[in-house]
Amino acid sequence: MTNNTSKVEDFAITLPISQAARTTAQRFANQQPTLTKAEQVRLNTLAVWVVNDYLQMMDVPTNLTASDSWNPVMQFCADVADLEVSSVGRLECRPVIAGSSVCSIPPETWEDRVGYVFVQVDDASEEAQILGFVKNVATETITLNQLQPLEALIDRLAQLKTSPVDALVNLSQWFVGQVEAGWQTVESLLSSLDTRPAYAFRSPVSTPEAMQEQSESVTRRAKLIDLGIKIDNQPVMLIVEIAPAANQKTSVRLQLHATGNQMYLPAGVHLKVLDNAGAVFLEAQARSADNYVQLQFRGDLQEEFSVQVSLGDMSITENFVI
Repeated sequence: MTNNTSKVEDFAITLPISQAARTTAQRFANQQPTLTKAEQVRLNTLAVWVVNDYLQMMDVPTNLTASDSWNPVMQFCADVADLEVSSVGRLECRPVIAGSSVCSIPPETWEDRVGYVFVQVDDASEEAQILGFVKNVATETITLNQLQPLEALIDRLAQLKTSPVDALVNLSQWFVGQVEAGWQTVESLLSSLDTRPAYAFRSPVSTPEAMQEQSESVTRRAKLIDLGIKIDNQPVMLIVEIAPAANQKTSVRLQLHATGNQMYLPAGVHLKVLDNAGAVFLEAQARSADNYVQLQFRGDLQEEFSVQVSLGDMSITENFVI
């Protein structure tokens, strides 16, 4: 616990709690039916206000009153501490009990959030520490040693402002026929290529004939990935196949194929899966006579990951959310 606390303190930021924040938090608390609910709302309000003050200092535009945490009905019905970040989405601001090494994350906040910030309120000193940030959660508690510095939060918000959350390829929407631009059925993509010899698609998983035999629950889309002259101006084809799996998970299969007049993938081309922290989770590398490479894994709803195709110093990354 000592190490965990030391790590958090290394990048925690202390800010004063303004009189306006305390007055507003107490006003919201006074509207609640029980003392327990009143304290919950009071701390949530202070956490949101402090994060709002920090983002204002960092020139990040917010809309405090548009947040659910400012809505009397939502305050009463749920444990929410969200802050609307303009043109980005909702940031959850969770209060942390002083001296605790963990923080609770209510399930109602697991969706529709661009990130989570953790704030420890010190009423006696009328100040709060913003302890750190995580990109997403899927459990009801998180240990503070998992937090990232606030620089990661600012980077995350800047990234989402230029590449909004809805720019992520939403795989769950594929099940209901909503597919982002650029992704096609394998058949339509093959038909759009000038030359498409059969030997470039020898995998029984990826041939159109085999696809018709697959369960209707399987959804498959493809996209061309162009790494430029290092593949002789011939793009490779990335196929993403998803299917429902046990325990409310989604099965994800990735395949990278040669196209055009290229019989094999370029030796050394990499197909990688990166987790939401950017670390390599799975990786495959084409050998000299591979016409495709494949990776497969299972993920949870709302889980984000990236797929990177690279050769030498050239790489292209696609970002997904399940």
